[in-house]
Amino acid sequence: MFQRILVAVDGSEHSLRAADYAIKLVSGKEKEIDIIYVISGTTSKSDVLNNRSKIEISGSRKSMLKKYEEKFFANKVKCDVHVLHGEPGPTIVDFANKGEYDCMVLGSRGLNKLQSLVLGSVSHKVAKYTVCPVLIIK
Repeated sequence: MFQRILVAVDGSEHSLRAADYAIKLVSGKEKEIDIIYVISGTTSKSDVLNNRSKIEISGSRKSMLKKYEEKFFANKVKCDVHVLHGEPGPTIVDFANKGEYDCMVLGSRGLNKLQSLVLGSVSHKVAKYTVCPVLIIK
């Protein structure tokens, strides 16, 4: 169906489901998906408070991203992981708009419990400002 897909991930159940759905959407001989993970200031602060060292923080992030990589590998889909720093919404939009993606897939809500009552602010910003079609997975 699509050749170039970007999937925004954060380790939440919604983003895991988004990854599953992206696998169903990608087509062609060279199945490939780009993964973007954005580390915000809030995430960095939380990581420092909840971990003992930079090595532990790095290991935790790599472990989270490995779940996605293994999921794509098991389905014979190549993936490139892009880890960026900044505010998630604008950073994802900027990255998506600079690439030539056929579709962007992301979860409707992330790990932020405060946003659980409404469409997450990140998914809202991405849907509003990204030039390619955006698929938001519940």
